[in-house]
Amino acid sequence: MASVERREFLILSAASIGGVLVYSLDRSAVRATADDHTIRIPLRFFTQQEALVVGALASRIFPSDESGPGAKEAGVVIYIDRQLGGPYGRDRFRYTKAPFQAGPPELGYQDSANPQQIYRKALAPLSGIDQRSAAEQDEALRKIEGTQFFDLLRSHTIEGMFCDPVHGGNADMIGWQMIGFPGPRMSNADDIDQHYGEAFRPKPTNLSEIGGDRLHLLEDEK
Repeated sequence: MASVERREFLILSAASIGGVLVYSLDRSAVRATADDHTIRIPLRFFTQQEALVVGALASRIFPSDESGPGAKEAGVVIYIDRQLGGPYGRDRFRYTKAPFQAGPPELGYQDSANPQQIYRKALAPLSGIDQRSAAEQDEALRKIEGTQFFDLLRSHTIEGMFCDPVHGGNADMIGWQMIGFPGPRMSNADDIDQHYGEAFRPKPTNLSEIGGDRLHLLEDEK
């Protein structure tokens, strides 16, 4: 009999994301309400412990403060998990034949490890950091600054804050609302005369509202 793969879940406190619409790995939407205690989001690549560590570190890279929400509220860890679980995480689109030699910075990453391997190796010694204080988490980040893992985590955190929500991050488009980005609007022609000479900040529109079921995302490929 074939073994059944055990699925890991990220269990979040509903109070921590109350009212925020979160997209799970299968792109189904989950909205936490005041009546919920926890929500369970299936993980594609991370173990639950890894997801907690990544979520904690991403929240130190892009914290929530008086200026607005941060990585935790935007669901950045869900975005990263989905990307790593798809073709990108396996380096499907990068040339990975030997020899592997360090080149000029403008040539980009040249080593053999793919993003999945970089994350898994780097997260092992960081286990439990999600239970430490913010100061200890900041110190842990300082110690790995300049590593390939830190560069990926920082880039992925920013992507998860401001990507289209269909990719798992930017829950409820809170990143776009924070910076006033309207999303992939096809045209502003109807609004030019109506709002001429005044500040115009429309409600953001995301890809799922435009493309619906026609969307095909690379991270959903097996």
